[in-house]
Amino acid sequence: MKNTPFTQQHIALGAKMASFAGYNMPISYSGINEEHQTVRQNAGVFDVSHMGEFFLKGPKALDLIQRVCSNDASKLVAGKAQYSCLPNENGGIVDDLIIYCLQENDEYMLVVNASNIEKDWNWISERNTDSVYMENISDHIGLLAVQGPKAVEYMQQLTEMDITNLKYYTFVKGTFAGVLDVVVSATGYTGSGGVEIYFEDKDDHAEKIWNEIFRVGTPNGVKPIGLGARDTLRLEMGFCLYGNDIDDTTSPLEAGLGWITKFTKDFTAKEILEKQKSEGVSRKLVGIEMIDKGIPRHGYKIQNANGEEIGYVTSGTQAPSLNKAIGMAYVRKDLALEGNEIFIIIRDKQVKARIAKLPFA
Repeated sequence: MKNTPFTQQHIALGAKMASFAGYNMPISYSGINEEHQTVRQNAGVFDVSHMGEFFLKGPKALDLIQRVCSNDASKLVAGKAQYSCLPNENGGIVDDLIIYCLQENDEYMLVVNASNIEKDWNWISERNTDSVYMENISDHIGLLAVQGPKAVEYMQQLTEMDITNLKYYTFVKGTFAGVLDVVVSATGYTGSGGVEIYFEDKDDHAEKIWNEIFRVGTPNGVKPIGLGARDTLRLEMGFCLYGNDIDDTTSPLEAGLGWITKFTKDFTAKEILEKQKSEGVSRKLVGIEMIDKGIPRHGYKIQNANGEEIGYVTSGTQAPSLNKAIGMAYVRKDLALEGNEIFIIIRDKQVKARIAKLPFA
């Protein structure tokens, strides 16, 4: 397993560790429910250094991004970021990602999922017909996500950059916790606000940033948070997780990601997705909440009252903020109406649930 710059800190703190995307990652420290509430009510720190980062530079960099991504990156100016996806030739999703514009029409950073780093790199490289300079900097970048309603207030103490007024999906670059050239971005995966902190993993940068964050954070109740709570937090918000809710077989339109699919430009599988938009999709990603006792798990089948199979669960959990079992699922579009009763098949039994509005929280 690979380590992040913070693996030894996690182990020293007694985190429950497990393999995730080939990395030795913390799943929980004090328990998922407690960590979840820490982020919802205050602030918590996630090590997400396993994520992948690609650097693209040159006059044709934007053209390459436009060809391979569904969203319109020409709208980006320096200091802005954008959520997007890489469609495959069949209209499925190679990966979802964030595009950071470092310098308009010239320098960009793409942040991709840890499990897809090699896959994404190969996919984009094969389509780099203009010899755009590309560098896979994933092994050289550390990344901490400080998330929660109090996160920015605490982190502002560690920098002279104005991060208090950062708008969602914008970022600044400067000195943070005494380390130069740090990117502080108003992004995250929890729906509770906060920032993500990117830095070059060299010298003592990781240790310095970690120690400074907890120097100001610990007296205020800031705690390290594992990937278990990251999953419950994102699920309450209805955020897609690659490999669960979206993959190579699901289209962005089926997944409710039409808002990042812009037909004003040419990109991979544009014609297929335009046809889906005009004719409609046959299934739709929806929220589900349990009526009867039971937790919907990834891969569970869904039936209607007559026992017909109408879909399957993609993600599910007992939601700590809501005190009920929730999930996401692909359901036949004609039945994907809010409030509709459905049945999750748990241990060969029909367990009653309903279609719910996203986000849950």
